[in-house]
Amino acid sequence: MKRVIWMIIDSVGIGALPDSAKFGDEGVNTLGNIVKAHSDIQIPNLRKLGVGNIDGADFIESVENTIGAYGKCAEISQGKDTTTGHWEMTGVLVETPFKTFENGFPKEIIDEFEKRTGRKVVANKPASGTAILDEYGEHQIKTGDVIVYTSADSVFQIAAHEEIISLDELYKMCEIAREIMMGDNAVARIIARPYVGKSAGEFTRTSNRRDYSLNPFGPTVLDMIKDNNLDVIGIGKIEDIFNGQGITEAIHTEDNMDGVDQTINYMKKENNGLIFTNLVDFDSKYGHRRDTLGYKEALEEFDARIPEIMENMNDEDILVINADHGNDPTYKGTDHTREYIPLLVYGKQVKEDLNLGIRNSFADIGATVNDILEVQLPKNGTSFKNDIMK
Repeated sequence: MKRVIWMIIDSVGIGALPDSAKFGDEGVNTLGNIVKAHSDIQIPNLRKLGVGNIDGADFIESVENTIGAYGKCAEISQGKDTTTGHWEMTGVLVETPFKTFENGFPKEIIDEFEKRTGRKVVANKPASGTAILDEYGEHQIKTGDVIVYTSADSVFQIAAHEEIISLDELYKMCEIAREIMMGDNAVARIIARPYVGKSAGEFTRTSNRRDYSLNPFGPTVLDMIKDNNLDVIGIGKIEDIFNGQGITEAIHTEDNMDGVDQTINYMKKENNGLIFTNLVDFDSKYGHRRDTLGYKEALEEFDARIPEIMENMNDEDILVINADHGNDPTYKGTDHTREYIPLLVYGKQVKEDLNLGIRNSFADIGATVNDILEVQLPKNGTSFKNDIMK
């Protein structure tokens, strides 16, 4: 059985792209600045895979002989968000940026949303997901109003206290918002942001988040794998990012370690094709909250699980680890940052100590995944299968 285990370490960028300044991001480097802030970081397994040997990654001590192939990828698409990154890596380029609402959503959109949901809206502005709860969470508990907010990304986010508004109602509101936010007002994602707690300062978002995305603009590598009667198992928010398209089986996760657990569980089962995992905590819990220590500890926690992942690989399995964008916790604001992404590839059939250099597009990864699985290649991306295989 041929199988690829593809793990996205969400937001672990590795340095500014040449056009980062156009996106308001100068001198950004998610991994580099975490290492500079916490020089005692211990990521020996990522180092063995070659993260410190990647071109320009001199902020991490390299190793003499890596156990796999390594490199980094530039982004062609016009964006720095989750949807754009994942779509590009699976062969679909976003050439026109998704629409954003820097000043909140127009009155007619909010009026329609309130009419169809029967709930009054508060906030309606760009905000940090934790700050907006401190500002409006107690108000929601008292009134039952719903918190709607956005960010620099193309998102319509709905925050609701789980004891005030049920998950079923929250998810229904997201479906309504998805219907409204189409056409000229289309945003990349509607996001359900349930939370718990009693007062400002102690509100906590729960793992019951759901994303309601647009359908990809064209067939992705996931569609091609599925069309060849192979498994496409989405772990974490993968199913949501692709709006279910190209997925044969999916499971949502509570946190990074649950994501690793579920990945290993599926690796132990009989399946043939792709196990595709997103580990979102790096981004949602530490990048957006500008928490360098939490980010560092999350990287160490993931690093410690890598040997277990490898132990559960079959002889034919290929492990791919990469990010989808940056989110430099030392940078101003609370938004994603436009960066190169690291690329690490390992398997018993993968050459050791191979530098893949700088790839022109995230799409090269998806093209390689399909090439390994011997299915149709996407129109975007250049496979590096022949470079990495022994």
